[in-house]
Amino acid sequence: MESVNQSIISKNIAQIRQTLPENVCLVAVTKYHDVAETQAAVDAGVHDLGENKVQDMIAKQPQITGDVRWHFIGHLQSNKVKYLIGNVFLIHSVSSLKLIRTIEKESAKRDAVTDILLQFNLAEEDTKSGFMADELDEALALCEDCPHIRLSGLMCIGPMTKNPSDILKIFAQLKQMYDTIKATYLNGVNSIRFLSMGMTDDYPIAVSAGSNMVRIGRKIFYDEEKQHG
Repeated sequence: MESVNQSIISKNIAQIRQTLPENVCLVAVTKYHDVAETQAAVDAGVHDLGENKVQDMIAKQPQITGDVRWHFIGHLQSNKVKYLIGNVFLIHSVSSLKLIRTIEKESAKRDAVTDILLQFNLAEEDTKSGFMADELDEALALCEDCPHIRLSGLMCIGPMTKNPSDILKIFAQLKQMYDTIKATYLNGVNSIRFLSMGMTDDYPIAVSAGSNMVRIGRKIFYDEEKQHG
């Protein structure tokens, strides 16, 4: 698929926003897209940008102008964590106890507090990273012991199926977990505020299940009418 120009990007973003409640944050997934395309999304009013690779995010950051919050949404290797500390608004993809410990260690070195989401693999798919549902309590307990980490919510990637009911089941399960920790984590006095669920193909289902943060790439950066015309 060929990328498109500013007018198409602006139109796509406007159409997406019409489908989103006001409380849902739109994160533009800018992987595979150059600085000009990324800047076009910002100029069209998107201020949350999601990158999958640490090196791509670090390279783009100084070249993008505007009020931008950077999100790291890809698989994160422990040896890359140090490059994110202080340079990212939110790390969505914290998928292991090892990563939690590494983020705490690197954040402490810089006297920083890093906002994270715990990623869950509720469909238990081998191709996805993430905690299992029964690992929630252990992950929460570790976060409680990390003064340089601020747990801000949960994240998942929808299951690899086109069956809407199966997708909804996974999103509804994560929403229930989110509601529980929002009410109970740190005795209910916490920073739990983001439920990151939904991408181009399944974000309407995620929003219906209670997502307040969606990660959309293809639907922003490509002319889907042309692709399907």
